[in-house]
Amino acid sequence: MALHKHFTGPNVALVSVFAALVAASTLIPAVSLAGGVPITLQTFAVILAGAVLGPWRGASAVLLYLVVGTAGAPIFAGHVGGPSVWAGPTGGFLAAFIPAAFVTGWIVRAVRRRGRLNLGWLLLACGLGSLVVLNVIGWTWFAIRLGFDLPATLAVALPFVPGDVIKVVAAAGTAWAVHRAYPGILPATERREAATSRATTA
Repeated sequence: MALHKHFTGPNVALVSVFAALVAASTLIPAVSLAGGVPITLQTFAVILAGAVLGPWRGASAVLLYLVVGTAGAPIFAGHVGGPSVWAGPTGGFLAAFIPAAFVTGWIVRAVRRRGRLNLGWLLLACGLGSLVVLNVIGWTWFAIRLGFDLPATLAVALPFVPGDVIKVVAAAGTAWAVHRAYPGILPATERREAATSRATTA
C-alpha cells in the first residue's frame, strides 16, 4: 500500500489520541508494589498503542509522543522533557518504546488477518513487546550507562517484573475489549485496509 494512503483523517486522529494517551499516562502518580517498587502507566500506554492500532500507527503514536517530549514538553516520566533525558540511564527505555509498540502491533495485525485474534494472542503480543523488546533494550542501555555488570543489572531489574506483568495483562485485556467493541479499528485484510482508505478519502 502506498505510504500516502496511511495519512487518512481517521488514522491521524487515532495516532494523535494515542500519543496523548501515552503523555497523559505520565501524569498519573506511580503505585508502589510490595517492596516499594513503583509501577507507572507509561509502558502500559505504549504497548496498548501497538496492540490496538497495529505496527505502523502504534509506532507512529509513540514517535509523536517522543518528538513532543524531546522538543521540551514535560511529558516524559517524572514530568520532564528535552533531549537531555535521552542521555540518562533511562534513555534506553524511551528508545525502546517504538520497537516495542511495533512488535506488539505486528503480531496483533498478523493474527487479526488470520481471523485468530483473541485474548491469548494479545497477551503474547503485549508480553513480547514489553517483557522482551522494551526490557532488553531499556535495561541494556541502563547497564551500559551506569557501568553495571549482568548480576547487578538483574538485581535492579527483576523487582520490576511483577509490575510489568500486571501492565501486560491490563494492556491485553484493554486491547481485547477495544477490538471487540470496534472490530474495524484494525482491518482484517490488506484488501479491507485499501477499501477503508478509499472510502475515507473519497
